[in-house]
Formats: sequence, C-alpha cells, structure tokens
Amino acid sequence: MNFETVFSVVNALVMPQWLLMIFAPYWRWTLKLTDSYLIPVLLAVTYAFYVIMSLDDLDFMSFSTLAGIKQMFSAEQSVLVGWIHYLCFDLIAGTWIYKDSLTKGKNRIVVGICLFLCLMLGPIGFLLYWIIRKLARNQAT
Repeated sequence: MNFETVFSVVNALVMPQWLLMIFAPYWRWTLKLTDSYLIPVLLAVTYAFYVIMSLDDLDFMSFSTLAGIKQMFSAEQSVLVGWIHYLCFDLIAGTWIYKDSLTKGKNRIVVGICLFLCLMLGPIGFLLYWIIRKLARNQAT
C-alpha cells in the first residue's frame, strides 16, 4: 500500500470513534468501542510496522535537535509515521476525556467541544478539559 493510501485509511479509521464519542456518548457501541481501545491498537500496530520498516534509516540522535527532526520529517514515510503517532495519542487522550467526563457527569456540549479540539489540536482539547475539570473540582470544595 502506498503512503497516501495508508494516510487515507488511518484518517478514516479514527473518525467513527471520534464521532461516536461526540454525538452518541451513551450508546452501548460507543462504550464498547472505547473500552476495547481497538482503534488505537490498530493505529499502534500500523505505526510499529512502519517504524520497523524504517529502522535502517532511523537515526535516534535526530530526536535531540530541531534540525534533526526537520531532516527526519523530510521523508514521506517519516511524516506518515509521525501522523499515525498523532492520531493514536490524540485518540487515546480523547478517549480519556470521554471516559472521565462520563464518570463525572460533565456537560455533553462542553465535552464535545473539548473532544473536537482534541481531534483537531490535540493538547489544546486536553488542556481545556483539564482546566474545566480542575475548576469544577475547586468549585465543589
């Protein structure tokens, strides 16, 4: 499979879980999917495959400088691997937000906004949810 096809497949793979967490948070299939971590595991397997395939070209010292990272990400396969990394960890963070919000009874619209931001801008969605969570805890005491 070429890199463009893999890119399209992994992008499509994450969308059902994001959409279900945002628009059908209490549906039993949403709960089952998020409990299984199936999609992050599939992303992790894909990630591992492409990392293993590029081990010969991988220079771990590249991770120590911005110039090294820039050089590393000049290769199409490295960009794909980096993107899969983002998709996987953003989805794991989003799943945590989703599950935590269910246990704490958070407003679904606010959580939906946090999840959308987590999908689009990972750490910003996580940060917003974390702030909301902390503010709610402080108001309760």
